[in-house]
Amino acid sequence: MHIRDDNQHPNIHLSQRAPWLRAAVLGANDGLISTASLVIGVAAAGGDVLLAGTAGIIAGAMSMAAGEYVSVSSQRDAEQADIALEDQHLKNYPEYEMNELSDIYQQRGLDADLARKVAKQLMDQDALKAHIRDELGITNQQKIHPVIAALTSFAAFFTGAIWPLATAWFVANGQMLPIIAGCTVIMLSVLGAVAAKLGGASMLKGAIRVPIWGALAMLATGWIGRIFSMLLT
Repeated sequence: MHIRDDNQHPNIHLSQRAPWLRAAVLGANDGLISTASLVIGVAAAGGDVLLAGTAGIIAGAMSMAAGEYVSVSSQRDAEQADIALEDQHLKNYPEYEMNELSDIYQQRGLDADLARKVAKQLMDQDALKAHIRDELGITNQQKIHPVIAALTSFAAFFTGAIWPLATAWFVANGQMLPIIAGCTVIMLSVLGAVAAKLGGASMLKGAIRVPIWGALAMLATGWIGRIFSMLLT
């Protein structure tokens, strides 16, 4: 008799990390790029770097949190409306819903008789749960709480944004632009590699693709800052 050893085959799927991974990576990436670009642009124009960077961090983190909260709340509202509608359909048209669930299982490869039996057993146990999962495609792993998503985005943005501002604090004005740009590119590479690792993708590819966009953003704001500096002098 073979006894399954769960330690030999852990049932962990990388896709389960998708909701929080997306918010964390997006927030940290945005914090790094936007704050570094803002600091470089203001420094190139001869402005108050620390004041601009601090304001940018606060505004950016709050904006990310609010945007994520609204986005996830809207998604949950739509899901709840679909669930309520499905519940009503199950009460009014149970046979139609049975056939609908059976058709779904047939499309997945079951024969008609087996699909009908599976649909009946699942609906006898919890009809609404079966339809939420297999018809609407809503699973426990996909449910994201708006407050958690907002806090995650806020913390991730702040964590990414603090690096270029801290660099600007400790670096002299004459060396500020190249050092901030270099440190930001390094941090973006690390962030891209870590995100790729957590998602099961190539770390090298992740370490390359993220800094490219950050470098372009910093070049653009630095160039604009120089233009304003020349126009104002």
